[in-house]
Amino acid sequence: MNILKEKVLETSKIISKYGFNESCGMTRLLYSKEWIGAQNRLLRMFEESGLESYSDDIGNIYGRILGSKYPDQIIMSGSHIDTVVNGGNLDGQFGIEAAYLAMQYLYEQHGQPLRTLEVVSLAEEEGSRFPYVYWGSKNVVGLAKKQDVEFLVDNDGVNFVEAMHSCGFDFNQSKGKQKDIRAFVELHIEQGKVLETENKQLGIVTSIVGQRRYSVTLTGESNHAGTTPMGYRKDTVYAFSKFCSQSIDKANVEGDPLVLTFGKVIPSPNTVNVVPGELTFSIDCRHTCKEALTIFTDQIIADLRLICDELEIECSVDLWMDEDPIPMDLGLVELIEKQLKHNNANYKIMHSGAGHDAQIFAPVVPTAMLFVPSISGISHNPKEHTHLADRVVGVKALADILYELAYKELGD
Repeated sequence: MNILKEKVLETSKIISKYGFNESCGMTRLLYSKEWIGAQNRLLRMFEESGLESYSDDIGNIYGRILGSKYPDQIIMSGSHIDTVVNGGNLDGQFGIEAAYLAMQYLYEQHGQPLRTLEVVSLAEEEGSRFPYVYWGSKNVVGLAKKQDVEFLVDNDGVNFVEAMHSCGFDFNQSKGKQKDIRAFVELHIEQGKVLETENKQLGIVTSIVGQRRYSVTLTGESNHAGTTPMGYRKDTVYAFSKFCSQSIDKANVEGDPLVLTFGKVIPSPNTVNVVPGELTFSIDCRHTCKEALTIFTDQIIADLRLICDELEIECSVDLWMDEDPIPMDLGLVELIEKQLKHNNANYKIMHSGAGHDAQIFAPVVPTAMLFVPSISGISHNPKEHTHLADRVVGVKALADILYELAYKELGD
């Protein structure tokens, strides 16, 4: 275990050089010099360890140990290499490092597996540079479409395709999904504080929440703050505040696992002496049950329209994200829990409130997720951190799971 601790620290130190900034955060955006530096370093690391290493057309990086009996059956593990702007060095990155170290550990302890073991460093998940998410995993499973990205530009006006070509990559030339993946297991930091609060070292994820996101514009009437009596106003901030307070009260009554967030609110003209005649805001609502998510959000939108009618304010609602909850594979969840119980692990059964590459794999191949704790629940932040002991436990747990999937005959 001491050797594994050293390897966890050393591997993280090597990869964290790419994108580390002066504020002690991490910025590694898709097809940037920091991104290509990290992917190339991982490729060399895989090669130096004796793994069969390669990249695909769009820049996903792979390292594999070929199976002795079933080489065409791939047990895959990994995560994404990109980050948010000024994020941390564990989100995504740790899942890649853990898969690599778990495979190394298994080969040293048990030799060649029956099925092929493969670590993947996925090109992109966050959508931090271009307004598109899961580019890496969507290409692996055959969901990515050229027309979805070919006209996208970043904040500097750089086109998606031009950025991709500048790194030596192009659109995926293979047809459809990769058909030889037998299972995908993703280890990730929790990005919440449930495990830390409950003093658990591991979380077995049963599902990833569904999400509904809206952009809403309220249009009333801008007018003089001093000369417009209260009864004559069409105040969009007042309408929003009534709706916000009422909706959050309802969300609290509904309780877990539903969450509701109003994360972006922009009044206009946004000045001290003018009644705000226009206001735009966002709604983010998440739940593990699609029906419950739909019923709740439909109800609060109906409430919003009633409030606006009462106050003579126009309301425009755009539902721009409507993602279903994604369950993890029940057989893999049961296998993982059995393994953790056998090892007397300190774990919790839970759902994920954040999106992950696992949700792209899950409808296509048997998929599972494991969490390790995040200190204070902080993520997407330079302060993102997980205790070394918890990271080592995560790597060892992942290795045990990959052993069950890659080294044993079915039914063993």
